[in-house]
Amino acid sequence: MQGLSERQYAAHVGLSRGAIQKAKEAGRLVLFADGSIDAAASDQRRSALTDPSKSRAVPKETAAPKPKLKPVPEAAVASVGETLREEGLPGPSVAGGTTFLQAKTANEVLKAQERRLRLQKLKGELVEKARAETLMFRLAREERDAWVTWPGRVAALMASELGAALGGEITVEAAVMQKVLETHVRTQLDSLAEIRTGAG
Repeated sequence: MQGLSERQYAAHVGLSRGAIQKAKEAGRLVLFADGSIDAAASDQRRSALTDPSKSRAVPKETAAPKPKLKPVPEAAVASVGETLREEGLPGPSVAGGTTFLQAKTANEVLKAQERRLRLQKLKGELVEKARAETLMFRLAREERDAWVTWPGRVAALMASELGAALGGEITVEAAVMQKVLETHVRTQLDSLAEIRTGAG
């Protein structure tokens, strides 16, 4: 065989054997009498007949250098690790950083969580945070107001019950009872407010 086979020429120019067969049928290759491919003459003919913008083979000397990859921020790696651990999956090692597979898995987990939250919201199982906070604030204020007014409603009744329990020997004035109750109720409400503030 004088020249190259289709397979050899395909390797020579970096194309598939099918592409070489098409070029051969289209008359873009120069063949020897035995049907083998004249590589040098075929290269010249192909370059003359081929539009450079449609060529898939990129000459090695003109190939653009690979861009340097930027390091992944530590916060992003930590976020990937946290997401994976929440799902019971192994997170990235501290030394090696995160792998593409781990990052892709974390991304899929987050997308699934987002879809689940959106579905729960559509079903009415979730409410917006601002709305929930407004509702909780209103309920807490109503509860506090009820407790603040409670001593005034029960002071006279409690004073009467205490007097009866002591056999009428000691009478407790309703105003004094109300003042004592108000002091203790306000102290309790203040302590509860401090606990809520600390927890938030």
